[in-house]
Amino acid sequence: MRASLHRAMLRYGGGLLLHTASSGPVGGLDTLYLRLEHGQHTGIGEVRINIAYLNGISPGTCLEKALSVLGGMDWSMDPAAMQAELAARADVIAPVRMLIDIALHDLIAREKGVTVSAMLGGSAAPIVRYATNQTLFISSTEWFLAQAETYVTRGFRDLKVRVGGGDFAEDVARLAALRDRFGDAVKLAIDANGSWSEAEATANLQTLARFGLAYVEQPVASGDWDMLNRLGEASPLPLMLDESVATSADIDAIVAAKGHLWAHLKLVKLGGIAASLTAAKRLSGANIPFMVGQMNEGAVATAAALHLSCAVGPRFAELYGADGLENDAANGLVYRDGGVEGPATTGLGLEFDASKAHLVKEFEA
Repeated sequence: MRASLHRAMLRYGGGLLLHTASSGPVGGLDTLYLRLEHGQHTGIGEVRINIAYLNGISPGTCLEKALSVLGGMDWSMDPAAMQAELAARADVIAPVRMLIDIALHDLIAREKGVTVSAMLGGSAAPIVRYATNQTLFISSTEWFLAQAETYVTRGFRDLKVRVGGGDFAEDVARLAALRDRFGDAVKLAIDANGSWSEAEATANLQTLARFGLAYVEQPVASGDWDMLNRLGEASPLPLMLDESVATSADIDAIVAAKGHLWAHLKLVKLGGIAASLTAAKRLSGANIPFMVGQMNEGAVATAAALHLSCAVGPRFAELYGADGLENDAANGLVYRDGGVEGPATTGLGLEFDASKAHLVKEFEA
């Protein structure tokens, strides 16, 4: 086995700027790629590392941890054995685990001659496709409404609005403008990124009830499960947790809430495809609605979430992350008609162009 670690700063075209209540404005996606070569097959993994606002881990720390873990791996092992060893290790932080986990899933599926989705238990469909939402970030009202119009014109009918970055009355006015423009032809949800207090959340949820939102994501900060349960039991709208969902214990807490709290599963929080698949099965078995989603990420990480979605069938999917990137190092995903699709060849079905990323280090047995 040979491996190489690469890094790139991915950027969106068209003037799109990521801006949420928790992240502030974000100019690009600081991304690591892991390329594995075994015989005639190659696997690609990806993780975005400038997400300290989500996990508290700086890009420098994430890179350092990745180099340490990769430098200590036994590259003479076969991919399946490496996958089993990774699953047994408790010392690998979630982003690094995700990076390696995706690459191994891609490689093993390619060696088996199947898609990652099929390997996870999904159907061997002629195309790998799933409907996705699109997010409207914090921006000027003019840009906000123009972006919504663009998404709906492209066939996207599921919009998530980022709120909590300013005056709540402005958030309400924007939701009202969307309902006035599109009526019930679009599904609306919001994401407060934990920006409200319990008292604010209680009052705001009552105000928002008239919009018939599909869910309200992370209204308050993570950590206080008693508060989350109180809000969930009293809320007139479904509550979807995101920042609160990072461990198997968090999944247990959501199951214990018996439907008052829903879950947004992200590979970067849980540590990759394998852990996210386990969480999805646990929630499905308990009849808890959930979403498979992502940060804004490149095509490889997006494809991993796409294949997982096709395998587990979540009620919601958030797979918009690679839409509009102008310098992605991987290609093969297409956004159209309200969904994202990739080639149903083998593995994740994408091709990686190493010339679009900077080589950090190579590893081999």
